[in-house]
Amino acid sequence: MGKLFLLFAILPIIEIALLINVGEIIGGWNTVGIVIVTAFVGAYLVRKEGLSTISTAQQKMQSGAMPGQEMAEGFLLVIAGVLLVTPGFVTDGIGFLLSMPLTRPLIAKSLLKQLTVKVVNGQQQAHFYHQQQWTNQPQREQESDIIEGEFESKDDRNTGNRIDKPD
Repeated sequence: MGKLFLLFAILPIIEIALLINVGEIIGGWNTVGIVIVTAFVGAYLVRKEGLSTISTAQQKMQSGAMPGQEMAEGFLLVIAGVLLVTPGFVTDGIGFLLSMPLTRPLIAKSLLKQLTVKVVNGQQQAHFYHQQQWTNQPQREQESDIIEGEFESKDDRNTGNRIDKPD
């Protein structure tokens, strides 16, 4: 709850104060121009890096590997895109940090370590992590849905044709 308070209450106040201070130093229109330029540059960077990340994820999926790192990087790119089009210098800084090809993989790797899920059910533990391999094999739950049975085809004994209508 404290982090959300910081995000939605304190950060906009810091952004407004910083925009006012920069506007007093370099002028209001120059500040607006910088905010607009960072939005366009950020959108271009996020698009370019997003396409690169999608390409890498597709290559991993074709080789049978789970693209966990790329999924985390894609998530960071979405957040970066939102932050970069939000007016402000702090959000732009965080957005550029999340979208740069040098820092994004490190942040994504850290995020994946934080999101490692441990499911405990009695003696069983399942760890979901980005290095799992994909298989096209059905899961055990799906295999238990198979119903075996027998059927009988009733043909007209004189002609060999199937009887579609009851007598």
